[in-house]
Amino acid sequence: MILDKIKAVRNSQEDRVKTSFPKFRHDSSQYLNDIEDLPDMEFARNLVQVKGKFVYCPNQKELVLALRILYHEEQWEKIFCIEPSIRELIDRTGIPYSFDQESVKEAEAAITGCEFLIARTGSILVSSAQGSGRRVFGHAPVHIVIGRTTQLVNEIGDALSGIKGKYSEMPSQVSLITGPSRTADIEKTLVLGAHGPRDLYVFLLNDK
Repeated sequence: MILDKIKAVRNSQEDRVKTSFPKFRHDSSQYLNDIEDLPDMEFARNLVQVKGKFVYCPNQKELVLALRILYHEEQWEKIFCIEPSIRELIDRTGIPYSFDQESVKEAEAAITGCEFLIARTGSILVSSAQGSGRRVFGHAPVHIVIGRTTQLVNEIGDALSGIKGKYSEMPSQVSLITGPSRTADIEKTLVLGAHGPRDLYVFLLNDK
């Protein structure tokens, strides 16, 4: 008897919820302006606006040269990179690096790939499926991302749809990176690198 009453109350509450909140599909296109520039230009502009640093590389030769220049300018001694496809590129530069997972704790810079680059916000979509591990994206004080023009999409929704289509099961972690880590909690002053990398570089390789 008591269970029947509880069930009846639950059913009546569910009916009220259903009638109070009808299904509604949100359409972001109602308030977002169309992207007028090419995706790479839009991405670069928005990345720079959030304090990221952008380098366009028309081919692999230019990418190798740009990475060498950055390495010699910064003179990092401890660099971490573990993703096989990215390591192939780094090997061509002659830049020394470690791929031991424990070394990420002491790395001055970490080099990774990405899943997608989002033009609308200048954001980078990364996931645990890339092989770098969860800690890499937020541990080293400098994060260098090597992305490709074929990874450019206009919207966050496009990137999430791409992730779903790429993997049979969603990765255990999917994250958006929009500029270096920052906080304004301390005396309302913007501080970069408070909870993660203080510098974010994106090298965009034209692979079309």
